[in-house]
Amino acid sequence: MDDRLKKKILSFQKNELTEYFIYVKLASLGKNTKNKEVLEKFAADEMKHYHIWKKYTQDDVAADRFKVWKYFLIARFLGLTFGLKLMEGGEEKAQITYEKMTADVAEAADILRDEDTHERELLEMIDEDKLKYVGSIVLGLNDALVELTGALAGLTFALPNARLVATAGAITGIAAALSMAASEFLSTKSEDEGKNPLKASIYTGITYILTVTALVMPYLFFQHVLVSLSIMLANAVVIIFIFTFYISVAKGLDFRKRFLEMVSISLGVATLSFLIGLGVRALLGIEV
Repeated sequence: MDDRLKKKILSFQKNELTEYFIYVKLASLGKNTKNKEVLEKFAADEMKHYHIWKKYTQDDVAADRFKVWKYFLIARFLGLTFGLKLMEGGEEKAQITYEKMTADVAEAADILRDEDTHERELLEMIDEDKLKYVGSIVLGLNDALVELTGALAGLTFALPNARLVATAGAITGIAAALSMAASEFLSTKSEDEGKNPLKASIYTGITYILTVTALVMPYLFFQHVLVSLSIMLANAVVIIFIFTFYISVAKGLDFRKRFLEMVSISLGVATLSFLIGLGVRALLGIEV
C-alpha cells in the first residue's frame, strides 16, 4: 500500500471512530428507547468500519474529540434530529470518496451500503418531541416576521420617533402573540394529531415574542428611525436565515428556495407598509 492511499484510509479510520463516539454520546442522551437502540446500532457499525480500515493500515488512531463534543452539544441544545442530519450531511462527502475506493478496498462497498442504510433509517427512526411542534414554531415566526416588519416599517414614517415606534410595535407584537397562541391552542385541539394543544400554543407564543423582541430592540437603542428600520430589517433577514437553515437540515428541505421565499415576503410587506405609512403621514399631516 502506498503512503498516499494509507493516509487516506487513516483519515477514514479516524472519521469512523469519531462517529462511533458521537453515536455513543447521543445514545446516552436519549430517553426514547427506540432512538437509543438505533443509535447504539449505528455506533456498533461505525466501530466495525473502523476495524475494517485498521486491517489495511495496521495502525490505531485517535478520535476527533472536538468533533465529538461539537455534535453532542449541537444535538443537546438544538435537537437530536438536527444534530444527526447535520452530521449525515458531512457523511455524504465521505460516501463519494468511498465509492472511489472500491477498486482498492473491496470492503469499501460494504461500508458504503451501511452508510446509505444509516441515512435512510435516520429519516424514519427519530421520534423527537421538538419536531412535532415545528409547525407551531413556523406559525409564530412567519406571522411575527411578516406582521411586525410591516407594522414597524409603516410606523417608522407614520410616527417618526424611535421610542414611539418601539412602544407601538411592542404593544402590537405582544397582543398578536397572545392572539396567535390562543388560535394555535384551539386549532391544535380540534385537529387531534397527537400534539398537546397547550404546548403547541406555548411554542407559537414564545417564538412570536422572541421575534418581536429582536425586531423592536433597534428602536430602543437608536434615536434615528431610519437607522433603526435598517437594523430591524437586517435582524429579520438574520432570523430568517438561521431558522430556515435549521428547518432545512432537520426536515431535509430546500434551503435556498425557502430562504428566498421568506425574505421576499417579509421585505415585500415591509416595503409596502413603509410606503403606506409615508402616505398616511402626508395625507393626515401628522407631525410628531
